[in-house]
Amino acid sequence: MASDLLSIAASGTRAARSALDITAQNIANASTEGYVRRSVQLSEVSASSGVLRPGDVSLSGVRVSGITRNADAVRQAEVRRTGSDLARANTDLAALKSTENAIEKAGVYEAIVGFEASLLQLSNNPTDPSLRAAAVAGAQTMADKFNIAADSLEAVGDGLRFDAAAKVEEANTIGSDLGRINLQLARTGENSSDRATLLDQRDLLLTKLSDIADVSTQFASNGTVTVRLGGSTGAVFVEGSASASLSVAEAADGTINFAVNGQAVTPTGGSLAGSAQALSYVAETRTRLDALADGIAATVNDAQSQGAALDGSDGQPLFTGMGAAGMSLAFTNGSLLATAPAGSDPSSRDASNLTDLRSALETGGAASGANALLFDISSRVSSRQTTQEALASIATAASESLKQQAGVDLDDEAANLLRFQLAFQASGRAMQVANDIFDTLLNIR
Repeated sequence: MASDLLSIAASGTRAARSALDITAQNIANASTEGYVRRSVQLSEVSASSGVLRPGDVSLSGVRVSGITRNADAVRQAEVRRTGSDLARANTDLAALKSTENAIEKAGVYEAIVGFEASLLQLSNNPTDPSLRAAAVAGAQTMADKFNIAADSLEAVGDGLRFDAAAKVEEANTIGSDLGRINLQLARTGENSSDRATLLDQRDLLLTKLSDIADVSTQFASNGTVTVRLGGSTGAVFVEGSASASLSVAEAADGTINFAVNGQAVTPTGGSLAGSAQALSYVAETRTRLDALADGIAATVNDAQSQGAALDGSDGQPLFTGMGAAGMSLAFTNGSLLATAPAGSDPSSRDASNLTDLRSALETGGAASGANALLFDISSRVSSRQTTQEALASIATAASESLKQQAGVDLDDEAANLLRFQLAFQASGRAMQVANDIFDTLLNIR
């Protein structure tokens, strides 16, 4: 015959041993990040019958034809997509909460209400030095609160820009690593253990990159991947062994822009998209805060210019500077508050100019403007929280689906250990039987 029991049994022991090795590898890496379950790919080995002996039974056992990764490209792509959306939402939500804290804890609204209350008390006795001092102190507190809010917003923006720069650096490192893996994959044999390890590393890096920015991938038959940032029409980031350079630039308003080798890209997913989105809202909030501060300052200064101070002199501007960050007091002497109409005698108790100021502040919506700003931020935080929770559920479901398909189940592996062990022992027993038959044939006289 073209084959014999001994060679068949020997091939069985080799195949069973390889299967046991792979099972042990799966068990050892059950908790390894990015590891995809392996299985041995077996194929039958058969030989042709002899030329002059067509009736021979031609069997030659089994061989290990390769190592298979239990990976699903569709599920992996879904994990990258949902993870990218969740990373964007997480970054955006965290920044919005920081923005809310910056405005709320600064106490701008309370300071405006306090300033208006001090003006109301002063109108009851406009010549009282203590009430004038309290009004100036209220104005000082309000200016300080605007300064604090502006500084806090700037800190939020600085943090977002710092994190974005760190993520850009991380993305460039991942791009270089993907280029190196592409080169190794092109040189590695198909269905080998080394290729499986490289593919695990490739997929893990793609998942990490998708958490930074949305990626579009195109896989070649040898396992190499071409990566674009910013969707399927975005700039090529990795192709073959070459990787491009991702960069970030800050605009005049504090927002950020990205480019790949000088080509502008606009991520729609990942933490970079969340940072860019959040910085746009921080800039919008700062603009509204500046407008509120400038509006109050202009209203007060206009009223001052139309009134007379306690000594009868023309009223002078109370506030100087531009925006919330630059708002400050021009004087701290309460007697300079122009509570009386222009041309009034010194120590006039006519508070009609002060009444006009209070009316102008109310009409201009000083306090209501601060309250509306807080309400808008809180509403956006609430909306983003709902979106983030929904995206987290979707991402978790996608991750669990991939884990069930590609992850290591220790119960299954324990069963495989027993199955392949029995196969190994059975093949060994077959080899023993073949040896006994051979000895018997030799001992025939």
